[in-house]
Amino acid sequence: MKNIWILNHYAKPSGGRHYKFAENLIKRGYNVKIFCASTVHNSNQNMITDSRKYLYELHNDVPFIIIRARNYKGNGAERIKNMIDYAAGLMSVSKKFDTEKPDVIYASSVHPLTWLAGYKLSKRYGAKFIVETRDLWPETFVAMGKMSKNSIPAKILYKIEKFIYQKADKLIFTFPGGKDYVESIGLDSSKVRYINNGVDLEEFNQNKTRYVLEDEDLDDDSTFKVLFTGAIGEANAIYRIVDAAKIFIDKGIKDIKFYIFGDGPEKEKLQNRVQEDNITNVVFKGRVDKKYVPSVLSRADLNIFCLEYLPNLFKYGLSPNKMFEYFASGRPTVSNVECGYDMLEKYKCGITVKGGSAEALAEGILKFYNMPKEEYDTYCNNALKAACDFDFKILTDKLEEVILED
Repeated sequence: MKNIWILNHYAKPSGGRHYKFAENLIKRGYNVKIFCASTVHNSNQNMITDSRKYLYELHNDVPFIIIRARNYKGNGAERIKNMIDYAAGLMSVSKKFDTEKPDVIYASSVHPLTWLAGYKLSKRYGAKFIVETRDLWPETFVAMGKMSKNSIPAKILYKIEKFIYQKADKLIFTFPGGKDYVESIGLDSSKVRYINNGVDLEEFNQNKTRYVLEDEDLDDDSTFKVLFTGAIGEANAIYRIVDAAKIFIDKGIKDIKFYIFGDGPEKEKLQNRVQEDNITNVVFKGRVDKKYVPSVLSRADLNIFCLEYLPNLFKYGLSPNKMFEYFASGRPTVSNVECGYDMLEKYKCGITVKGGSAEALAEGILKFYNMPKEEYDTYCNNALKAACDFDFKILTDKLEEVILED
């Protein structure tokens, strides 16, 4: 089981889940290759701008095979064609790297075409087939109301999902309720393993002191600083944070400040609203380089996690990347995402309030604002303990167990 091919359309040479897995596995003596698409999700960047079918690059000794795929915007037909480009490219480009045939094909969603290509490659090479589910297709779209459960596209996707789950040797879910979901669709859950997303604690702590963002607001000890980092899009429902901030303005509480680090399509609209309604306690800081995030989060008093209210979507748990950075910062988290397998509750490192309610979010923030120091410090210490469970070295231990299992 020495040769491992990781298939992830959206893997990035700059880091992320599979980069960290590959980096750690290579140190343990495995030969790992990551196959990704040339397009960078949520950007206009394409790493191949000529007629080449692929690029081979080494990033800190991690080999990336970057497969040419067309540019796209949004979630329409061009994105589907981009997915097809990647899956078809995998089947042809992979032949150029099979002098060392893979012992393991590790195929990660987001989309099911990666699974289908992975299944075909596993049959071609007689390799162990590990399937990873990061998002439920089409269950997520059904829960969001974007697709009817009985529509033809949904039925096709459900059939693909069942087929792949049955053919896989092992199933990895990034959220803790994977077994529940597999059983809910009538399949045997004995192949299911749980490996969430995580954080590289060594890198996080080094960056915290090495790359310190100069920012007077973050250094202002006279305010209670509530921080959000991430995309400012519809899914993250930042308007709920703005609504909660306005409640404090209306109450005359002036020393609670909200700092939003990130960018996205909803940013301009929210900035206009903040200006028009004179919501002076919300500041949009813009996007910062990832290396500065540890410095930013560790100077918060409270981190905030917010998503649109979709109660049926999160019953199997969560796997947001930012949550593990929040843990590593050693600061508590307030969340408005009611979910199964609540990590904040499990580790006692934050609180989850009622979803869809700005008032509930404001009450949760106020709880930490008024909290005695000893209790607050306990939440902080618990966050650091939680981070240790999701360090990528620990997660790689779990992955290696899956790789070596019969």
